[in-house]
Amino acid sequence: MAKVKTTFFCQNCGSQYAKWQGQCTSCKAWNTIAEEVIQKPEKSDWKSPSTAAKRVSKPLRINEIDTSQEARLDMQDAEFNRVLGGGMVQGSLTLLGGEPGIGKSTLLLQIALKLPYKTLYVSGEESQKQIKMRAERINPNSNNCYILTETKTQNIFNQIEALEPDLVVIDSIQTLHSDYIESSAGSISQIKECTTELIKFAKETATPVLLIGHITKDGHIAGPKILEHMVDTVLQFEGDRNHVFRILRAHKNRFGSTNELGIYEMQGSGLREVSNPSEILISEKDGELSGNAVAATLEGLRPLMIEVQALVSTAVYGTPQRSATGFNAKRLNMLLAVLEKRAGFRLGAKDVFLNITGGITVDDPAIDLAVVAAILSSNEDVALPSDYCFAAEVGLSGEIRPVQRVEQRILEAEKLGFSTIFVSKYNKISLKKSSIKIQLISKIEDLIGFVV
Repeated sequence: MAKVKTTFFCQNCGSQYAKWQGQCTSCKAWNTIAEEVIQKPEKSDWKSPSTAAKRVSKPLRINEIDTSQEARLDMQDAEFNRVLGGGMVQGSLTLLGGEPGIGKSTLLLQIALKLPYKTLYVSGEESQKQIKMRAERINPNSNNCYILTETKTQNIFNQIEALEPDLVVIDSIQTLHSDYIESSAGSISQIKECTTELIKFAKETATPVLLIGHITKDGHIAGPKILEHMVDTVLQFEGDRNHVFRILRAHKNRFGSTNELGIYEMQGSGLREVSNPSEILISEKDGELSGNAVAATLEGLRPLMIEVQALVSTAVYGTPQRSATGFNAKRLNMLLAVLEKRAGFRLGAKDVFLNITGGITVDDPAIDLAVVAAILSSNEDVALPSDYCFAAEVGLSGEIRPVQRVEQRILEAEKLGFSTIFVSKYNKISLKKSSIKIQLISKIEDLIGFVV
């Protein structure tokens, strides 16, 4: 029998050490280094279910490589398909992370229940009865979803070999363990080994695998950072547990863009796809209120109309407060400096609070003009017309700079019933017929005449 080999891993960042020490030199965390067994026994007692599907690769000239579109599985969920880049690529490994209780298991279970092809849902956290109770609330009629409660990878692969599913869902990767590693489930070496086995299975059988991953208190995927490098796609499920809306983002995607956004609404029967997010991101109100402005932004290829709220008040304490929710606080300070220098508004002794409604975070510079308009509206206590919207970047000299794909923003504003959109004079707009008025401005002083 082979000699048992051990090494030391940091449980926080995954760094490896030859001996124990109190502090990890990579992430500077204390008391996170633990000893783990890394010696594997012989694998003669078990073989991969994909042994028969092995392929021997050979080098090809680059002009001989087939560049046709990779085959994708339709996930029967428009938001999920959009974030993935058009569907699940066969043989891909996708990792979904998010806060506890945010709805990760609910999202993947309701997708598995809707799929028209055979799906195996493997759970290491819940019993089959618990999953059945949740499934009856979401979609009680499904003949293609199989539930397996197992944490040992060798047993899982035996069931996969017998069932031959078209899609495998693992809930979650931190609960799996392999006989080839003699450490506890969730440890660095177990996560790496289990993920490696799943990658080998997915690539050799062209079966897509969806993994659910726990996250740390800092919001990062729990386990070694190499886990995110090993998988093909990393998705993040975000949102406040006290609110009904959830946002699905791609942090890494080898088969598509990472700029797309999926929005869901949490309901008693599961997660509902929000096809028109502009309706939920713009709040309903009886009358016009000061400090509100609507911006036309883009998330990937998708135009969104979001509401920017600002509150400007006299500073009670000595130092004025600057607070931004869903917007870069440093950029807010820059825009306030531009207003003070270029437009003559004395905001240095006033508190300024900014909020992007709907709980989303936006880094599109095209909402600069809406932020400025909301601040001016609140400062002067004059309400902006509810059918005005804005799409332009503000420069340090007070100039209104053009933004990309402005015509797509204009068409979205027109579709939602806005009467006027403020854009940069330097944008090249080729729209011939449009029912919305396009107001062209070149500097921040031009905006003041419409706002104040």
